[in-house]
Amino acid sequence: MKTHTQKASSYNIGIIKWLTFLMFMMFAMTTDAVGVIIPEVMKKFSLSMTAAGMMHYAPMVAIALAGILLGFLADRFGRKQTIILGLGLFAANAFLFLLGNSFSFYLSLMLISGISIGVFKSGALALIGDISKSTREHTSTMNAVEGFFGVGAIIGPFVVTYLLKSGVDWKWLYVIAGILCIVLIILALMVKYPETKKSTEEKINLSATLKMLKDPFALGFSVAAFLYVSVECAVYVWMPTLIKGYAGNAVLFAAYALPVFFILRAGGRFMGVWLLARFEWSVIMSIFSVLIFICFLGSVIGGVEFAVILLPLSGLFMSVVYPTINSKGISCFPKSKHGSVAGIILFFTAAGAALGPLSMGIVSDTFGHNAKTGFVLATGFAALLAIGFILNWVLKPTKSRLSKIDSLEYKSES
Repeated sequence: MKTHTQKASSYNIGIIKWLTFLMFMMFAMTTDAVGVIIPEVMKKFSLSMTAAGMMHYAPMVAIALAGILLGFLADRFGRKQTIILGLGLFAANAFLFLLGNSFSFYLSLMLISGISIGVFKSGALALIGDISKSTREHTSTMNAVEGFFGVGAIIGPFVVTYLLKSGVDWKWLYVIAGILCIVLIILALMVKYPETKKSTEEKINLSATLKMLKDPFALGFSVAAFLYVSVECAVYVWMPTLIKGYAGNAVLFAAYALPVFFILRAGGRFMGVWLLARFEWSVIMSIFSVLIFICFLGSVIGGVEFAVILLPLSGLFMSVVYPTINSKGISCFPKSKHGSVAGIILFFTAAGAALGPLSMGIVSDTFGHNAKTGFVLATGFAALLAIGFILNWVLKPTKSRLSKIDSLEYKSES
């Protein structure tokens, strides 16, 4: 009977993992397709780049606020309920895109979309701890999850481009995502999720979440997430502007520079599953963050001729960084707090996605309207990220905390 129960549990966890993979792929289809949607919105409503850019910044701000203000829901009410709540809101909101036809209407829906993503992503990130048997497995699973996010980031822009070439409005991307959401909700309702054990004395609310910001591990990994996302967004937001008009020997490669970046980022995350299951994570993060810095430094010093190769290549080295930041940051806390800490890191992630490209744009405009100047700032972000991970490797501040969490939270389940 015990063997049958173990098989059923394994079967449920397998389904839950695939549901999580598909969930991340689905929402990446919408968030990472905004870059293709913005030019269409600009043309239709005669908007400036700053105004149209709100289609990117608005949902990022909403994700950030939902993460830090509502992340505790996954700890208080359960992962399954929180995920279904977020997916349900996202699906209902997605279908509303067909009903309106003004920029303010679309922007309002993008804000709601960001809130719903913040809710179900916090729940999904917390869930990964519940289905992992160690902090090491947690990191491997997180890389696989983000690998599927990377796949969605490739599929989304492709779908929008195909729709537009076929004479179909970009809004139908959200309808497709809404249908996928409904399928995921139905499947989630049919599967039994693992229960998260927590002390009845624990206070799980917004106040408790904000107090976690005082913890050096929560704050440290959150700052790392901010720096990383600022660097990553530099590539997919501003690289096309930097290399625009390039006519050198790698002109064909330059035409596909952004898809190459996304493909390397997605493929590298599946490689990260293998790497991080076999090698010390702090060493991998130090090496890869230094390689990212070298790619950016080479692009700034060598100019566009180097940037068309090095910036897309940086996607391979970026691949394992964010999932590992997320995983180790969450793993430094008991499972009963995974929703809250996931929300905190998500706040800094979305803040980086909004403020990183914005600060680069401001710097570029201030110093001669030159995108290269913005990449000097991004290179500084990359340098800080590399220094942080080198210090983490040398000083090993997380070693005792992760070892304690492994012993208290996971060993009994092995």
